[in-house]
This record gives sequence, structure tokens and C-alpha cells, in this order.
Amino acid sequence: MKKLTVLQTFMSVLILFVSLSLMSCNDDYEPIPVKLEDVNGNYKGKLVTSQGNIKTEKIVDFTVKKDTIKFIEFPIKEIVKSVVKDPVKTEAALAAIGKVKYNLDYTAKVNAENNLVELSFAPKTLQLQIPVDGINRNTTVTLAAKQKGFYVGQDFSLRFGLAVEKITVDGLMLDPFDIIKHDFPYCIKN
Repeated sequence: MKKLTVLQTFMSVLILFVSLSLMSCNDDYEPIPVKLEDVNGNYKGKLVTSQGNIKTEKIVDFTVKKDTIKFIEFPIKEIVKSVVKDPVKTEAALAAIGKVKYNLDYTAKVNAENNLVELSFAPKTLQLQIPVDGINRNTTVTLAAKQKGFYVGQDFSLRFGLAVEKITVDGLMLDPFDIIKHDFPYCIKN
């Protein structure tokens, strides 16, 4: 009988706690409003690069200030591979080129309804000197951003993508050429 009373008391207390915890739940989500300045900062994020059926992933760092995304080390491996077909010569060319800086200009506007900042990009061409067999090849890389980027207020992340649409080497366009896509699906501030 004593065990039954203890069990009933325990169950009563458990039911009381569960009912109180359910009553204290607040289902009203109030998002923190975003401002244009919220986009600024140092980011680390996943870069998914795809060309044809080949896909690679790595973590990259970049900085966002006012109206520019600044890459200290822009991903050029696939670009160089497209110009220099030999894998050994590609690695040698990448080592000779080193780190390539690139600034991606954008304009931003707040979308208060969806609690995000929309980024419209204006990519500039990238000029490279790619060494092949002792000769520097003047390479012009045409970049495009077909979709807007987003700074999402809910999780404070930045998401965007770029594509290398064409490469011109010493005045001649590479043909055939598979578009190189650089997608940044989830980048967070450091």
C-alpha cells in the first residue's frame, strides 16, 4: 500500500511539472531584424566547387566590408586545370602563381519580410598570368553571379554562388570548356 501511495505521489508531481512546462512554452517567434551592416565581418564557410561531374569541397575564409567581399585566396585550381591539362604542370603553375586576391562587389537591400539581406553581385574579370612550359599565358577569367546572395538573420549566415563562365588565354577562348561553379551554401562569421 505504501508503494502505491509513493507511486501515485510521484505521478502527480510528474504530471504537474509536465503541465507547467507546457504552459510556459511561448510559440511567438520574434525574429531579430537585420540591417545592412549585419553582413560585414570575417567569414569561414564551405566552398563547393563543381565542373562537369567533378565536385570538391573545402573551407575558405573571406571578409565582407560595406559593398565588397574580399577573398585573400580565391579558388583558382580548376581554372588553372582548364588551361594547363597536365596535372604535374598544373601543380607547378599553382605553386608559381601563389595566392590570388579577388574583390567581389555587391549592392545590398534589406528584405524585412523574410528577415534577410539580399546581395546583388557585380563580378569583375580576373586576370592571371599562368606559367606553362616557361611562358606566362595571359588569362582572362569571366565570372558571373546568376542568383542573388543572402545574409539570413535567423542563423546569421551568408549564402551565395559564383560561376566561371569563360576563360580566354592569350586572346583565344577555351573551347571546349565546362563552367566552373563556386557555391558557398553556408558561411558563418568568425
